[in-house]
Amino acid sequence: MLSLMTFAAVGYLLLARKHYAAVAVFVAVAGGLVLSTLLKLGFDRPRPDLVPHGSLVYTTSFPSGHSMMAAVTYLTLGALLARVEGSIRIKIYLLSVAVVLTVLVGVSRVCLGVHWPTDVAAGWTVGAAWALLCSLVMRRLQRRGKVEPPSGEEL
Repeated sequence: MLSLMTFAAVGYLLLARKHYAAVAVFVAVAGGLVLSTLLKLGFDRPRPDLVPHGSLVYTTSFPSGHSMMAAVTYLTLGALLARVEGSIRIKIYLLSVAVVLTVLVGVSRVCLGVHWPTDVAAGWTVGAAWALLCSLVMRRLQRRGKVEPPSGEEL
């Protein structure tokens, strides 16, 4: 689902002729995936075995890759969409939807029995930090004219 959302957003940005923004979204999500994989390899924490897993899992537990990538993808896309929106109500709505989706993914991982709550909290934290970093880099690149400015805004 996250891959589909990412490719849909990148496709939209390419059609809207916002090529640098499309690359920025792709790099943000791909970079988050690489970071998640490296962290899992580094910590190598086993998954909980308290209950039968509600889904098949093959990787280690810490941090939750699903929770981290949900935070990376949804928060990055939410921030990008909010950045091009003029209305504060719509900005709040977009960011709220991104946060709710991120929380639901994390909660589902604990309910399925495939993660400890700390795995999910770590995934959310690292994913949100990565999304924030990518958003700040994009904002800086926009101000320097290296990435398209938000709609209706001049540099």
